[in-house]
Amino acid sequence: MPPASQAARRTAVDVSALLERGRTLATPVLRAAVDRLAPPMDTVAAYHFGWIDAHGRPADGDGGKAVRPALAVLSAEVTGAAPQTGVPGAVAVELVHNFSLLHDDLMDGDEQRRHRDTVWKVHGPAQAILVGDALFALANEVLLELGTVEAGRATRRLTTASRALIDGQAQDISYEHRDRVSVEECLEMEGNKTGALLACASSIGAVLGGADDRTADALERYGYHLGLAFQAVDDLLGIWGDPEATGKQTWSDLRQRKKSLPVVAALAADGPASRRLGEILAADAKSSDFATFSEEEFAARAALIEEAGGREWTAEEARRQHTIAIEALDAVDMPDRVREQFTALADFVVVRKR
Repeated sequence: MPPASQAARRTAVDVSALLERGRTLATPVLRAAVDRLAPPMDTVAAYHFGWIDAHGRPADGDGGKAVRPALAVLSAEVTGAAPQTGVPGAVAVELVHNFSLLHDDLMDGDEQRRHRDTVWKVHGPAQAILVGDALFALANEVLLELGTVEAGRATRRLTTASRALIDGQAQDISYEHRDRVSVEECLEMEGNKTGALLACASSIGAVLGGADDRTADALERYGYHLGLAFQAVDDLLGIWGDPEATGKQTWSDLRQRKKSLPVVAALAADGPASRRLGEILAADAKSSDFATFSEEEFAARAALIEEAGGREWTAEEARRQHTIAIEALDAVDMPDRVREQFTALADFVVVRKR
């Protein structure tokens, strides 16, 4: 949990309203961008975003937490610009984020996202790949068609973040086939996979509003460390999260043999539980029966991770990264109201349950 003083600030800000503002401002522009796609990609993308069901009927699906759009429109206000200035950045970041989700779900074999079947499960792997690629292209279009110097600067930051995100996914996949991954390697991977795009979201609105590079870089530091805190919480939820809240299977990350922070921290610890966990996971990697493991077998592995200290270490790391993120804001001159909202969003990330 955040320190008491930060928690008090969070109560003064309506985070749900802040998230909803980002969603409300970005969604019409996002829909318009998706409408540009050729059939059937437009329909497949609409299904992915939760706007229609698998039969093409209008739906009110769970569109995710909307942290990235909220950060993008909020960062525009750092420069004194209206939140609408950050909307193209919010949309571009959401398009890249969802490009990665479409591809990640297919690569990871995930059949559920946000309490519904994933795109590759409903529409097939080919459509998941094509629509993901199309969203990535749209992200750059949305920014570049503004035709401003600021849009060019924002696009450079987005493409750099996108490359880091892809690097992170490649690292994540390669780590699944290794017996051991260090904590440092895991943090580097998660910084690429999650931190880079949140860093971009935290600065892109300010860049569109005319912020200089020093300001944008400081906001990126905030977002990068917020991303590491976000992913640490995600890693906890990936093992111990409530499926009703997360929309994923029980022990989700263990089923995929992910080398997430709780796992690598537990393996790095010195003790009987750590050694036993290492033996079991090494045997799992060679097992042909892994897909048929029972709930009890996954629960036993989760218990060893907790006994070895992986759960508590990861929770503490989320708090540590949260603190670094908040401290990064000290380098930015901004209205107190905007600073409090950045802080409230950071607090939300480390106390969420999904």
